[in-house]
Amino acid sequence: MTNFDDFLAEQMRDDEFRKEYEALEPEFTIMQAVIDARNSEGLTQKELSLRSRIAQGDISKMENGNANPSVRTLQRLANAMGKTLKIEFV
Repeated sequence: MTNFDDFLAEQMRDDEFRKEYEALEPEFTIMQAVIDARNSEGLTQKELSLRSRIAQGDISKMENGNANPSVRTLQRLANAMGKTLKIEFV
C-alpha cells in the first residue's frame, strides 16, 4: 500500500486530474490558512466560535472543505484571532 503523497503523485500524471486538482487549490489554501491561524492562536473550534460568533459547526465545515466562506466570514474569523485578512492576486 502506498501513502497519500505517492498516490497523489501518480494521479497528477493524468492531465485532466491535475487540472481539476489545481483548480481547487485556492479552496485548499483557504481551508489550511484558517486551520493554521486557529492553531497558531492555540484555539479550539469552539473557542473560535465563541470569539467570532460563528457556529462551531460552520467553522468545522469550512476547515473540512464543506463550506465556501464569504470574505465577510473570513474577516470575522481573522478579527476573532487578532489577525488581518489579506487576499492577493498573484
